[in-house]
Amino acid sequence: MKPNILLITADQWRGDCVSALGHPAVVTPMLDALAKEGTLFARHYAGAAPCSPARASIYTGLYQMNHRVCRNGSPLDARFDTVALAARRAGYDPTLFGYTDTAPDPRGLAPSDPHLTTYEGVLPGFTVRRLLPEHEKPWLSWLKARGTEPNRGCPHAPDGVPVGTIGVPPVYGADETQTAFLVDEFLQWQGEQEAPWFAHISFLRPHPPFVVPEPFNSMFDPATLPVPVRAETPEAEMAAHPLIASLLATLARSHFVAGADGLVRDWTPADFAAIQAVYYGMIAEVDAQLGRLFSALKARGDWENTVVVLTSDHGEMMGEHWAFGKGGYFDGSYHIPLVIRDPAASAGAGQIVRKFTSAADLMPTLCERMGVEPQNHLDGASLRPFLDGKMPEDWREAAFFEFDFREVEGESTKAQFGLGPDQCNLAVLRDERYKYVHCAGLPPLLFDLERDPGELVNRAEDPDYLRIRLAYAEQLLTLRARHLDQTLAFSMVTANGLVTTKG
Repeated sequence: MKPNILLITADQWRGDCVSALGHPAVVTPMLDALAKEGTLFARHYAGAAPCSPARASIYTGLYQMNHRVCRNGSPLDARFDTVALAARRAGYDPTLFGYTDTAPDPRGLAPSDPHLTTYEGVLPGFTVRRLLPEHEKPWLSWLKARGTEPNRGCPHAPDGVPVGTIGVPPVYGADETQTAFLVDEFLQWQGEQEAPWFAHISFLRPHPPFVVPEPFNSMFDPATLPVPVRAETPEAEMAAHPLIASLLATLARSHFVAGADGLVRDWTPADFAAIQAVYYGMIAEVDAQLGRLFSALKARGDWENTVVVLTSDHGEMMGEHWAFGKGGYFDGSYHIPLVIRDPAASAGAGQIVRKFTSAADLMPTLCERMGVEPQNHLDGASLRPFLDGKMPEDWREAAFFEFDFREVEGESTKAQFGLGPDQCNLAVLRDERYKYVHCAGLPPLLFDLERDPGELVNRAEDPDYLRIRLAYAEQLLTLRARHLDQTLAFSMVTANGLVTTKG
């Protein structure tokens, strides 16, 4: 029998914030329970940041160097296959709850088409049951119908305190969050289905603004939380690299706490800890709603025929290196959770995989499970062997991810760095021991993770590490060469007709 497929993304969930992986504070019982029935991937990495580039890697199975979604708003080339298009070929009607942050290919649209005014488009192939873009209007309308009226113009700000206050719960309750709203929408739709289904639930949280209702708001005591890894001062952090200097010089508090003024770097350590506590509470809130969702599927008899993939698009710095958000080259922005539970793959149930895996692996994994072939080259590889309790041959020994910080609409990157847009990018190769960061127009970085797991000391100019740096630069060059688009490269027109190999 064809399985149901449930692809869940929770936006901006750090990969270490899973209690099954031993986090000292975070509590994720529902995710942990899912991992016991499935496979937990401990070293899973996003392909890029921020949202649109990261999601493009999930949906296409391609690295950023190939899908070329560089920033939020970069169009996704219409020639690429996607998980939604593949699901349609497999006989599903893939249905979206939330968002995909996919800017459309403009070449097939008129210049005045409204789809060209927002990057929050829908990935081609999806049927939309409930769209929930960043303005959150459908959720706000739902709240109003329930009799809850958030603050106008600042719906996540609490009542009775100055705007920008950290750690105060909002006016809406735990059963009225955006997460609860999408779970309600999905469960209503799922109850209408009479055939195997494919659903993608794209939760907004724990993405900022950092705010969460009780009981989650006070679930964690800031005074007891681990102190984030960072230099002694923001100024010392900024001295480490021009990209970090630029980030901390401009990173605004308003991106993370509704209505807050000033820069993130000027928050006190106590402020950082208070936000950390809220973020962990937001993860607990999403986890609780996952429990409600999974319980409903079990009660309706669908659980034993449902493949669940639970992941994030990218990570969250959460105070490390005096930053919040995502981007740059630190692991906090790219290490993300992944759990896959397939009732037909019980051999791998309960295991924790510590090999490096990539967001680009999800597309080939889902294609294999649905029994369809991708329509173009993929950079990722199927995770199915891990689910079956096996070790794939020649699996990668390092994580690879990218970040593009070009400014297309303005001139800020040119003014800051004196670089053209094609020089504003970096690529990272990170294995057990070392992490090499190659920047197209800025100085490189090399971290000795055995001696410096917090990525605080750049060894790129250290003569004792020169040979290591060059070796990793060669490895990165080889990786990029091997992942050039192979869609037609393994085909040849001959006197005997078309000859094709898989390489």
